[in-house]
Amino acid sequence: MGAIVIQLMPHILAAALYGGLGYHFWNSRWRETDKPRVAVPMQSWERAAIALAMAIHAYGIEDALFSDVGMRFSFSFALSLMMVLAVFIYWLESFMARMEGLQPLVLPLAAVCALLPAVFPHVHLVAHAEATGFKLHFLAAMLAYSLFTLSALHAIFMGFTERALHQRSLTRSLTSLPPLMTMESLLFRMLLIGFILLTLTLGSGVLFSEQLFGKALSLDHKTLFAFAAWVIFAILLVGRHVRGWRGRTALRWTLSGFAVLLLAYIGSRFVAGVLLGR
Repeated sequence: MGAIVIQLMPHILAAALYGGLGYHFWNSRWRETDKPRVAVPMQSWERAAIALAMAIHAYGIEDALFSDVGMRFSFSFALSLMMVLAVFIYWLESFMARMEGLQPLVLPLAAVCALLPAVFPHVHLVAHAEATGFKLHFLAAMLAYSLFTLSALHAIFMGFTERALHQRSLTRSLTSLPPLMTMESLLFRMLLIGFILLTLTLGSGVLFSEQLFGKALSLDHKTLFAFAAWVIFAILLVGRHVRGWRGRTALRWTLSGFAVLLLAYIGSRFVAGVLLGR
């Protein structure tokens, strides 16, 4: 019992830090007050606190996933890993653009995802995890999922921002967000990098399936959903380049692609790991 509590402590501590920081950013950037609505840049101690939460979160994931018997994984660890990578990407972007206004949504979600391994601890051993090719395939997949997760959150934020601007509703949360054009540029930058990584993930899975997974490629629902998401994101990026898609059109395609991609792995692992207990 004591060993289990110790193993869960990094997840609980990271969740507490994320939650506390999320409340801090909401209180200092979003909560309406009588003070003038001015943007508050991210402070050095805030970046350091987020970095500490990420480090504890990453340690907890690494300690739980890798053991003497091999690599263990599940849908809860997949979501947790995706979210810590997403927070890390936003943390890096905060050095180049105003990201503090987005933290009140990102950090509470990170807190929830950090707790998932404690709520759903069931894991399964991953075959061929020691192979270098598998590690690269896994890393590309997780980075792609993380970027598309951020893209979906970004799209939701942009939708709220665009609606507020059209309604001429100026709130403190709106003034703390980056300019809409900056958010749109960042969205498509994340989508493009995520699409390249997803292409590498799917390509390596198709070409080297037997070396990576020890079996030939099978067209199961996971594979079909992944390729369907790839097609959706490809259409979106081509539409952006050729037709100049932006605004609500881009947001709908982004959220549609993310929903399909989420079903590709997370949905199947949730059914197998939680509902079926495998």
